Amino acid sequence: MRFSDVFVSKGDRYSIGVELDSGSHYVSTPVSNGVVDYEEYYAISAEQSDAFLSDTTAAIEFVEACRRREYDDLLILKPGTNRGTPV
Repeated sequence: MRFSDVFVSKGDRYSIGVELDSGSHYVSTPVSNGVVDYEEYYAISAEQSDAFLSDTTAAIEFVEACRRREYDDLLILKPGTNRGTPV
């Protein structure tokens, strides 16, 4: 998998992008498990990507729900047993 960010919000700590091999869209957020820092990638539709790029409030609401683990079913890469917490 090759993730390519289209938009990065350093202040709100999330990215929106496209997985280049499949063309799938995603939102990613940084997490840390105390050993390593990494990104969690959540699958979104092309329509959601467009909406989030034009409406940062909607994007942040979605990202915050991801951080609360409300959209774990959308995780592209499932976390291991030592899952990180939002950074």
